[in-house]
Amino acid sequence: MKSMSPTITPVKGAGMKINVPKGGQPRIEMLPLIDIVFLLLVVFIYSMLSMSVHRGLSVTLPESAVADIEKQTPVSVTVKGENNIYVDDERVSLADLPGRLQSASEKGASPGILLFAEESVSYQTLFAVLDQITLAGIHDISLQAKLKK
Repeated sequence: MKSMSPTITPVKGAGMKINVPKGGQPRIEMLPLIDIVFLLLVVFIYSMLSMSVHRGLSVTLPESAVADIEKQTPVSVTVKGENNIYVDDERVSLADLPGRLQSASEKGASPGILLFAEESVSYQTLFAVLDQITLAGIHDISLQAKLKK
């Protein structure tokens, strides 16, 4: 195998001659380029996922082994305590809930509902809210829970 290092040969009257071997054609390595592209892709995906908007109020959610928050439904209904009902951070009464949801559904297609309720809310109160949502003509309701650890 021929060495790729330069060799020095003495030349009479001219000093020294350095023979530098000619290299091959320069080439662009594709593997590092592909690694960088995939790294950028992962960074962009992670940054997009971290920018998801949560419009519900902060409540202590019950736990579930298969909980998964849906991110594409536009309206959140939050029940805090027995008589505190919020639609996208705006407090409404139980009687005004269907009208408020109908006005939200007139803006576009029938919205889905993310229903957040504290674990201390009674079953009867939760069903009263569910009845009002159904009276508004919305049947795509998702009860939210946090993942059990």
